[in-house]
Amino acid sequence: MATQPAQAWTYTAGYPRSLKQTTIHPPIANEIKGLGTTAHMLVKLHACALNPVDIQTMNLPLWNVPGYNKPKGTACDFSGKVIAGGRTGFIQGDEIFGLTLKASDDAGGALATMAQFNMANCVAVKKPKDWSHAQAAAISLVWLTARTCIEKVARAVEESGNKRVAILGGSSATGIYSILLAKRRGWKVITTSSGRNKDFVLSTLGADEHCDYTAQNVRRSVQQFEPAAVIDCVGGTACVGLPSSQRYVTIVGDKTGRSTMGGPYTYYNFLSYHAPLQWVRWAKGYFGVGESYDVVMLEMRREWLEEAKETLTPDQIFIDSTFAFDDALKAFERLNTGRARGKVVVEIQK
Repeated sequence: MATQPAQAWTYTAGYPRSLKQTTIHPPIANEIKGLGTTAHMLVKLHACALNPVDIQTMNLPLWNVPGYNKPKGTACDFSGKVIAGGRTGFIQGDEIFGLTLKASDDAGGALATMAQFNMANCVAVKKPKDWSHAQAAAISLVWLTARTCIEKVARAVEESGNKRVAILGGSSATGIYSILLAKRRGWKVITTSSGRNKDFVLSTLGADEHCDYTAQNVRRSVQQFEPAAVIDCVGGTACVGLPSSQRYVTIVGDKTGRSTMGGPYTYYNFLSYHAPLQWVRWAKGYFGVGESYDVVMLEMRREWLEEAKETLTPDQIFIDSTFAFDDALKAFERLNTGRARGKVVVEIQK
């Protein structure tokens, strides 16, 4: 297959030691229509956003196994312009944003000047004209994750008398949009963050109460709020099993470290040491003998991305910092501090 060169940041095994800028060879535009049995598209990328899962994926032990340590792409949130739409419904010149779950595929990572996306594991919509590419790139993963979490707790909160929810990690990217979505439904929200983000989560996002996890007892503070459900964006067990809580969803699980993978594939995998406790918690909720507990992953629903376009104004898209394409290592360093408020974005081309 004839190819054309593009620049991309790729890794073989481990962050940050193996992450480097390399040349890749995506298909040319005329070839994209015939790729595989599912629709593909070729996109010139203008911006991407980084997520903790990007670093966690780089650190998977699998990549140290012979045969798996070939160069792989990274970053899943993207915004750009379609070069060839194949059978995706997009046409050349469409400005789009979205998310791929297969960034490690050949020529499939969003931290590149050009990428091929397989729509079997990608969701995308047209970019609003009043959003910059940097803003559009910052939305997909966190919005879909927050939207999934809200949907998972909605019944418990709506059926409670006080419509109260606790959102742990309110200044995290997913926490931000979870608060915004909860407030749009008229729910009362208590959230946790460090003290430096208190004004942000209360005044800017509209949370009703705040707990500084660096100075207060998180469980005691949240329990006094009497939430009907808990959305956990940070990990740990501090608020599992509160007397008032009927539903607990977490995007992380019990772990609090940033370098290892979380989510349902880890926590419900029978080969994981986490699994027995998670299955017991899940079963208790399923059989109605305790708080309903679940480790969740985002749902790839295109209509929810369309909803983001209708819901969010540009000033409700929170970007912590932006970096040039050549400075991607510095962008990952910022992400890895765990102190970013909003998204870390790489502007691939102006």
